[in-house]
Amino acid sequence: MRLDPLPPEHSPELKEQFDSFFRSLGFVPNSVLTMQRKPKLVRAFVAMQGAIWDPESKVDRGFKRILAHLASRTAQDEYSMAHTASGALHFGVDEQKLLAAKDYKTSALYTPAEKAALDIAVAAGAVPNAVTDAMFAELRKYWSEEQIVEIVSAVAMAGFLARWNTTMATPLEAEGVEVGEKYLSAQGWTGGVHRR
Repeated sequence: MRLDPLPPEHSPELKEQFDSFFRSLGFVPNSVLTMQRKPKLVRAFVAMQGAIWDPESKVDRGFKRILAHLASRTAQDEYSMAHTASGALHFGVDEQKLLAAKDYKTSALYTPAEKAALDIAVAAGAVPNAVTDAMFAELRKYWSEEQIVEIVSAVAMAGFLARWNTTMATPLEAEGVEVGEKYLSAQGWTGGVHRR
């Protein structure tokens, strides 16, 4: 960890934002507790997260967590890999489907529409971005423009968090470690610099 996460009490003016994490996760992520040194950033981040994970989303929120999970995997952000796996389970994704995400191209658990979106997530998570016109054309076969915006927003947020967490060496919370060990360690996940 390169900057210590500060306790939520450090910024009482962010109580509303922190409460949103307590309601959805049961804790405030250490990434956000580090961000609170810049309260405007936390407010903007929470607003963007609220739009991406909106209950009225046109794309299943559990599937969007899988999208973010694969983008995080591509970017080698082990902190977000654990968080997105946990979030996928929280939003009702079956354990077997989560475990199959790494090999989605050959998995019968993923539909052609989901595979097209996951291809975008993996390619967009790469540096440099590897999304092609052909991939996007395949995506458009299955998803509306509004859904495509939701898909790309989930992947783009994973990109922001990959840069944030790997730069800050954000320490993983207990739940992230537990989910990582249970569901991801057999696929090479260790937690890396996020386990201290």
